[in-house]
Amino acid sequence: MTEEIFRADGYAKSCEATVTAVGEGGIRLDRTVFYPEGGGQPGDTGWLRTADGRALRITDTRKDGESGESLHIPEEGALAVGDAVTAEIDWDRRFRHMRTHTAMHLLCSLIEGEVTGGNLNDQKGRLDFNLPDTSLDKEHLTAELNRLVQEDHPVEPRWVSAEELASNPDLVRTMSVRPPTSGGQVRLLEIEGVDLQACGGTHVARTGEIGRLRVGKIENKGRQNRRVNIHLED
Repeated sequence: MTEEIFRADGYAKSCEATVTAVGEGGIRLDRTVFYPEGGGQPGDTGWLRTADGRALRITDTRKDGESGESLHIPEEGALAVGDAVTAEIDWDRRFRHMRTHTAMHLLCSLIEGEVTGGNLNDQKGRLDFNLPDTSLDKEHLTAELNRLVQEDHPVEPRWVSAEELASNPDLVRTMSVRPPTSGGQVRLLEIEGVDLQACGGTHVARTGEIGRLRVGKIENKGRQNRRVNIHLED
């Protein structure tokens, strides 16, 4: 399986890697810093650079449906099995994803209700909540989000066993996404004193890195579903 460097270090911008497979689905590496699309977070873009000066633009990264390995989707060009490359992500885009994704966890901490869906890009994120007969105050949520950002809480991943997760079902907030697992362990994302839940995405190290936030539209998407949109102000 591909060594997923981003799971332990979301700030890793590049790594040395070897091509292990090339096919219509994309390029596989023995190790990667590219996050594959999943959990509402887009796949990373970037470049695979070779020692002879070639640079393959990677336009997306996805999970192979059968093996679960990361597929790096090239714009054009080709590599061969055994080629040594430097895998380099589009860092500015990734960092905005990290900021937005962590902001969505802050939003979860403020709203009591099951999460039925979510998505994000490098400008904004949205979460859908199962909230029958509940009204939400946009200005209040904006103020509370920015308070949590300014308090600069530490953010860290940690792992628990599948048994521990089963005994604490509240750690899984998102009904539509399976918790990320590896070797019988489940990855959690902890915002100290604020939120703890299963998540496989990439995040900032402290909430202060998110920057100022704004709550946009709060939409009714069915009798019980409320969609909350949040935006990076910069």
